[in-house]
Amino acid sequence: MQRNKPLVVIFGRTNVGKSTLFNCLTEKSTALVSNIPGTTRDANIADVEWQGRNFSLVDTGGFIDLDFLRLRKIKAETIDEYVQKQARDYLKRADLILFVVDVRDGILPQDKMMATIARRIIEDKNKIMVIANKADQPRLSASAIEFLKLGLGEVTAVSATTGKGTGDMLDIILKKIKSPLVKNEVETNNEKSSIKVSIIGKPNVGKSSLLNAILGFPRVIVSPIPHTTREPQSDNINYKDKSITFVDTAGLTKHGHKAETLEKHSMEKSLAAIKKSDIAILVLDISEALTKQDARIVEEIFERHKSLILVANKWDKIDTKDPKKYTRYINGELPFATHAPIQFLSAKNRLKINQLLDLIIKIDGERHLEISDSQLEKLLKMAVKKHRPTKGRGTKYPRIYELKQTGTNPPTFMVRLGVRESLADSYLRFLENQLRERFGFLGTPIKIWVEKGRDVHGLHNS
Repeated sequence: MQRNKPLVVIFGRTNVGKSTLFNCLTEKSTALVSNIPGTTRDANIADVEWQGRNFSLVDTGGFIDLDFLRLRKIKAETIDEYVQKQARDYLKRADLILFVVDVRDGILPQDKMMATIARRIIEDKNKIMVIANKADQPRLSASAIEFLKLGLGEVTAVSATTGKGTGDMLDIILKKIKSPLVKNEVETNNEKSSIKVSIIGKPNVGKSSLLNAILGFPRVIVSPIPHTTREPQSDNINYKDKSITFVDTAGLTKHGHKAETLEKHSMEKSLAAIKKSDIAILVLDISEALTKQDARIVEEIFERHKSLILVANKWDKIDTKDPKKYTRYINGELPFATHAPIQFLSAKNRLKINQLLDLIIKIDGERHLEISDSQLEKLLKMAVKKHRPTKGRGTKYPRIYELKQTGTNPPTFMVRLGVRESLADSYLRFLENQLRERFGFLGTPIKIWVEKGRDVHGLHNS
């Protein structure tokens, strides 16, 4: 992955407030925060802007086993080991490291060990800043001087919770990193125009593997243990002159809303990621049977009016590969999502990733498709001729005076009736199908609302 911004990495033992500091500096609640050690797994990455300049900030998982700093060739087997291996890799690439300690705890043996190892790994001591966190009182700020004993140079006291001292810290960071870039208008516009795609699904269907396959490097941790991913992880690629931002989310489970655990907060962040996206990729393990939970996830996506792509992952596990057979099966299990395209692929083997990217670009175009008034007038005449408008309430058959597009992303249409007329929901679905047959709208929801005279009668979402 090529970046044109300096890379600043937050580093330290568990529960010193690294994720809180990350959220404070990025002014977002991206990183999941709790009192449970090891909450952060995958590294969070976001841009920080200060004094007209910016840099990329990485929040790493806390180190538990320091062998991952000492031994470079050690093999990761558990989730905690994967977390620490990923964090170690970011340390090697960093332009500056924020070594975060807890001023309330003072210097702990683990802090000393990590400081010693950091000095061995990083030859230039100027690439390390000691950040004494949780200094929200004057006496705590004064006691931060104790951390000079770590031998890593000056200590900066801050409170990530209140923001105290973070401005001075950012000033120092900008002096230390090389060639910080000024954020220009073109870059801002590119971020706004980026196609936002969330990767959704049940645990262990291959969401993280899919993101890694798209990016071409192990951006997120992959393991067979459910709920490995706890926080939405995002990254951006450029493909065929289009900017696409992908977000890998925590697995959505049946009991996620009820569980009072980290998994509950992970579910909430996953659902929030859907809301902020344009397109949702629902990853299915095609080697296993679909469940009611898959259907429920589709409902969550449609309720938020997002476009949908169904990815039948683990296609490499299928002995007799018959796309038509499996398409009929998926459509039978998800009959309300038949307008969504199905991409059969293997994230593990990186099969058909480009076809998936092509689908994303095509569907983004469908979301922004604009239909002229004359085309809609012709479609309405043909639809009425094919099927007379069905009354909703009362005895009088309604007359449709107008069908007009009122918005895009997603495509939105207005049907105008007489003041005292009513139209059945089934006829709105018929009109939706006519729109799809004529104009496509692949994988994209269509919103149709009914207006009676000047008063809005109702809203039909599909």
